[in-house]
Amino acid sequence: MQDKEIKHLIQSEEKRQNETLDLIASENIVSKDVREALGSVFTNKYAEGYPKERFYRGNDVTDDLEILVKRRALKLFRLRAKDWDVNVQPYSGSPANLAVYLALVPTGEKIMGMRLDMGGHLTHGHRVSATGKLWKQVPYGVDVRTEQLNYDEIADLAKRERPRLIVAGYTAYSRFVDFKRMRNIARSVGALFMVDMAHVAGLVAGGAYPSPFLHADIVTGTTHKTLRGPRSALIFARMEFAEAINKTVFPGLQGGPHLNQIAAVGVALREAGTQGFERYAKQVVKNARALALELQRRDWRIVSGGTDTHLFLVDTWKRGIGGETASVRLEQIGIITNKNAIPFDSRSPRDPSGIRLGTPSVTTRGMKEKEMMRLARIIAEGLVETKASEKTRLRKAVQELVRAFPIKQ
Repeated sequence: MQDKEIKHLIQSEEKRQNETLDLIASENIVSKDVREALGSVFTNKYAEGYPKERFYRGNDVTDDLEILVKRRALKLFRLRAKDWDVNVQPYSGSPANLAVYLALVPTGEKIMGMRLDMGGHLTHGHRVSATGKLWKQVPYGVDVRTEQLNYDEIADLAKRERPRLIVAGYTAYSRFVDFKRMRNIARSVGALFMVDMAHVAGLVAGGAYPSPFLHADIVTGTTHKTLRGPRSALIFARMEFAEAINKTVFPGLQGGPHLNQIAAVGVALREAGTQGFERYAKQVVKNARALALELQRRDWRIVSGGTDTHLFLVDTWKRGIGGETASVRLEQIGIITNKNAIPFDSRSPRDPSGIRLGTPSVTTRGMKEKEMMRLARIIAEGLVETKASEKTRLRKAVQELVRAFPIKQ
């Protein structure tokens, strides 16, 4: 690379990733093939429109590419092309969700989504998001006692508010979702049912999490996180909704698709269809459960008591440590996390009561339950130790794991 400044920053970031352990639930490590597709000549091509209906010439190959990736997406999630369509053009998860709402819910109407501070996403109608400005959010949360979804309360709320669309699928909720029950709630009030499987798409593909497709009208999802692909998104829609959604993606929201991104998605979808990926997805969940259990044994409170997925929340404030402080202390010893609100949090989002931990990246590096036990011990000590000598000892322990499980490219 001739640009020495950018080259230096790339090398610095590569070094940082190699020398730290990433426990951010929404991050992962892509394969060399995914990266090769991202850097391919497809980045040179403009292709407004859809296959066989482009506004530019020279798109015979890109048509083949998009058709192939659509076919792979349907195959991976065991969907029939006569029942479901998939749009592979969304640039990322947020515009994918926005496209669904714009296509199917008149502005000013109600969208029912989980509260951001209880595990939902900005694009599920939060007031600071465009989705909260264009539509009225009907927010639901978790039970104050169990910190899990209370379907009876959700049903009562839906009957009172009668939203046009109900969203399930979350960014900081660690339990299985009863998609059938949520579908029935939506049907009971005449609402559409959408699942945002951004976080669990890879787990669904690998058979480690219940599939939403039997019950949902629309399913959106990102292709990074547990699916271990590039930063992009997919919109699956039952056929009766497909045309409206496709027209909203293009020309409603986007111009030409990022073809290099779509190519990389195609690579990731192929990888996710292998038996090796199925083992990986199940190991991600095993690792999350093992890490959560060992932290519990060390007197750290885990929100809802555990996890069924790749992530969980740790209530650090119960031991007098804010989420900001906790995440900084862990980064100082080489463990990367994110601060996170916990249900019914009374603290500021800038320094909430917890942190979110996820196992996709460390599982990609090859770690299993044994390493999660070691990692839990390091985390437990790293959160409370403030002496420089102790931090040095813990950094060395992290580096032992880093060297034993290097990033393979």
